[in-house]
Amino acid sequence: MGLFNVPIGVGDPQGERFQIVEALVDTGATFSIVPASILNDLGVEPQRSGSFELADGSFRDYHIGETILRVEGEEVRSVVVFGDEDMEAALGMVTMQRIGLAVDPARQRLFRVPYRLL
Repeated sequence: MGLFNVPIGVGDPQGERFQIVEALVDTGATFSIVPASILNDLGVEPQRSGSFELADGSFRDYHIGETILRVEGEEVRSVVVFGDEDMEAALGMVTMQRIGLAVDPARQRLFRVPYRLL
């Protein structure tokens, strides 16, 4: 699968101020990840902590909060992980699913899919 990045807007909890970051589209990440300094600057507060499995199989605790994310012109309130400063921002599956986006790895793009009630 090809790796690619997309610009996303990370907003304050009220959706009034946004900071644009390049985020890795990561179908292996449950939640979106943003460096903690950006979330702190926007006034996003941690609501809890959670244990996350990393790519190397180890586990680590991170703070989790919620804020507004803007992806492909759509805004949605989503869970965000307060990442380390050396971590690349990542767009996780929960955010993509809430907006109705899927990944086309061959063309390295996101595309809209219909919501389903089955």
